[in-house]
Amino acid sequence: MESSRIRLPAVAGTFYPGSVAELQKMIETYLAEATPPQLTGVRAIIAPHAGYIYSGPTAAFSYKLLKNQTTKPTRILLMGPAHRVWFRGVALADYTAFETPMGEIAVDSETIQKLLEDNDIFQPLSQAHSNEHSLEVQLPFLQKIYDAIPIVPMLFGDVDPTAVAETLNSYLEPDDIVVVSSDLSHYHSYAEAQNLDRDLIDALLRGDQIGVARGEACGQAPIVTLMTIAQQHNWHPHLLDYRNSGDTAGDRQHVVGYTAVAYTED
Repeated sequence: MESSRIRLPAVAGTFYPGSVAELQKMIETYLAEATPPQLTGVRAIIAPHAGYIYSGPTAAFSYKLLKNQTTKPTRILLMGPAHRVWFRGVALADYTAFETPMGEIAVDSETIQKLLEDNDIFQPLSQAHSNEHSLEVQLPFLQKIYDAIPIVPMLFGDVDPTAVAETLNSYLEPDDIVVVSSDLSHYHSYAEAQNLDRDLIDALLRGDQIGVARGEACGQAPIVTLMTIAQQHNWHPHLLDYRNSGDTAGDRQHVVGYTAVAYTED
């Protein structure tokens, strides 16, 4: 893999503000308005990845909870679905950093190289990352709450999530945080979306991987990967927030669902 490459922002100015001042103010407002429960021992979160005016208020629940933890992670395993490129496995990239209007966030290139060497589930596929939004929209929130914590960005294609979980388990460190990027149901009526999303969330909270896999979420594979890791480490899920675009900035005829979930360890 090549070195010294920066992944430039693809959706700044569309999914979130391209102006640093406007972006900072928007995130600060969302974080101030979020009211997550007082949980400790957070090891993972799920956050949505739509445009901030739609999903930012929900994402802020997950990130404010991380911000409120007494200890900070040393590495962030960042997982999301690929929307624009089809491939098998999990796509890794040769970037040394991802850039947003708020600056650069370093990539843990050493871990990426080890994953590529140790398991063929992981593929060197920079083109899958270049225009993808699912990971990018998480970065300004991470930059706002943390200082200089490296990421391991992973995009999921056609892959068995339990196999990914088994591999990642051997890399997981006590100070790691897992961040999963996923929206829920897409383009149903408001009431139908609520029913579909509640079914998936209920399955997630009771640890029912089959129920989640039967539901509707663009980040199903990363979610099931997290559920598998959580089961093996005895992490417990907590619902922080649920709403859809009909609650924030869209109409109620064709909505997209969003949830914020945290996993804690005993």
